[in-house]
Amino acid sequence: MEQIVRRTFQPSVSSAELYATTQGYAERGWTVAETANGVSLVSDRTVCGVEVVGELATRVRNYLESNALIGPVIDVPGDEPREIYLVTGIDRAALAVAALREMGAVVHCDGAGIPLPPTQLHAGSASWIVAPDDARWIPPVVALSAAVRAVRGGSAAAAARAAS
Repeated sequence: MEQIVRRTFQPSVSSAELYATTQGYAERGWTVAETANGVSLVSDRTVCGVEVVGELATRVRNYLESNALIGPVIDVPGDEPREIYLVTGIDRAALAVAALREMGAVVHCDGAGIPLPPTQLHAGSASWIVAPDDARWIPPVVALSAAVRAVRGGSAAAAARAAS
């Protein structure tokens, strides 16, 4: 029995493809929900997302890649780069979560929906920068917090050296 879903945007994939994609995510143990525009990861104690915006997102990704810490990363289309890093261990890392929020990151947890590819958003479709199959793991949130802190601190140190 096919379920009729009203969509806000024109679907970018067929219902059969969307169903298969949803099933693939569910087979990973992720809690997912089909939405009017695609698929959402329902954040829980197992998997959450941390959204980083702008140049900081690119620098964080480069840092994680160069240190072999990269996990799945979602590109969220828009006027400026937005990347959502999937992470684990959020329930054991209150200080890391607080630090991320203080540094301007948005932490998607406690049932928040995270758009998974191929979800259609206002400015285009969500897509994988690093797909789950291409990542060796889903890193702990403390690793992402350390990466954000490292690249932010690195830019402040470089600016201080340049000013002197």
